[in-house]
Amino acid sequence: MASRRLLTTSIVAILAVGAVGAYWWQGQRPPQQQQQRQGRNFQGDGPVPVIAALTKRADVPVYLDGVGTARALNTVTVRPQVDGKLISVNFIEGQDVKRGFVLAKVDPTTYQAQYDQAVAKKAQDEATLANARIDLERYEKLAATNSIARQQYDTQKATVAQAEAQVKLDQAQIDNAKAILEYTDVIAPLDGRTGIRQVDQGNIVRASDATGIVIITQLQPLSILFTLPQQQLTDVIRAKARGEVPIDAFGADNKTVIDKGTLGPVDNQVDQTTGTIRLKAEFPNREFQLWPGQFVNVRVQINTLKQVVVAPTSAVQRGPTGTFVFVVQQDNTVAVRPVTITQQDEAQAVIATGLQPDERVVTTGFARLTAGAKVTPTNAENQPANTNEPVAEQPRQRRQGGPERRERRSEASPGARS
Repeated sequence: MASRRLLTTSIVAILAVGAVGAYWWQGQRPPQQQQQRQGRNFQGDGPVPVIAALTKRADVPVYLDGVGTARALNTVTVRPQVDGKLISVNFIEGQDVKRGFVLAKVDPTTYQAQYDQAVAKKAQDEATLANARIDLERYEKLAATNSIARQQYDTQKATVAQAEAQVKLDQAQIDNAKAILEYTDVIAPLDGRTGIRQVDQGNIVRASDATGIVIITQLQPLSILFTLPQQQLTDVIRAKARGEVPIDAFGADNKTVIDKGTLGPVDNQVDQTTGTIRLKAEFPNREFQLWPGQFVNVRVQINTLKQVVVAPTSAVQRGPTGTFVFVVQQDNTVAVRPVTITQQDEAQAVIATGLQPDERVVTTGFARLTAGAKVTPTNAENQPANTNEPVAEQPRQRRQGGPERRERRSEASPGARS
């Protein structure tokens, strides 16, 4: 038993010594061999395949983004102007109607009778007036020969004037009765679209009803009320001074332009609680893409940068020392070029310094790039767009695992080459 234990202990000790020796030998391998092995794993064999695009000069619009609410230019609650029974409803909910369209009709029976009475009263008074004028002519001739007293002539003259005034009063009553009779036709006061009907045929309606019969909303054109930070107010005022300011309205995906309009009035004061200024834009809304009450993202074009150098946004990388791009040189090697960005969006970036037109910049394939690396460039125009391309530092972060790889990662940034 003692000899077996001794043998087992010896085997364990030999294995432990062997493991320690192998670990020490691995750590003492020549640096050149380790670098070669890591270089093969990190860079692969041969030139690095990349996709490149040319920088160019272009006119770049300058935009301001805001969020607003669509509003109808006119909204009317249509109410009856007379009381009575609603005998007909002539519109369909959601129907587009023109101004003057008869939406509904109130029972006109009593109002027609009042009108007829007024007409008859005028006819009666006109007959009385005609008789009074005949008497006045007779009295006038008699008064000229002193056959009657002058007072009797003057009295008849006053009677004629009184009858004439009565006829005028009758005409006013006829006009009033006619207007009331016409009010039994409930007409559309403007062009627009009807909403949900508020009352059904057969109900008694009154002019004092708050709900009315229907609401008509003007959808074409339509306005959007939106806000911008007060810091951008100066830019907006300058843009309006130059002329018409175009505005785009975007759909729910915030990418599709659903309508194009122009900037209207700017509010006369800044909201001190939010530090924003309200603006109003008008859109033709020909396709009914905008709806009152809808939240809409808008983009205001306040300026256009003329003939500036632009590069794809996907080419712009960020490192410890700032923004940079990989420029493909004539010998198909890449150089790290620091750049200054004036503005950028999802598609392109305006380069203030660092690039010239017609230079090739890498847009895809940063994972294995270092300054001076040999590349095989492919034109970006021949490749599908890839919005998930990792930036230059991300692959090195995933590959980070030892001192040598951390050293390679630091060399990839432009700061390490400066």
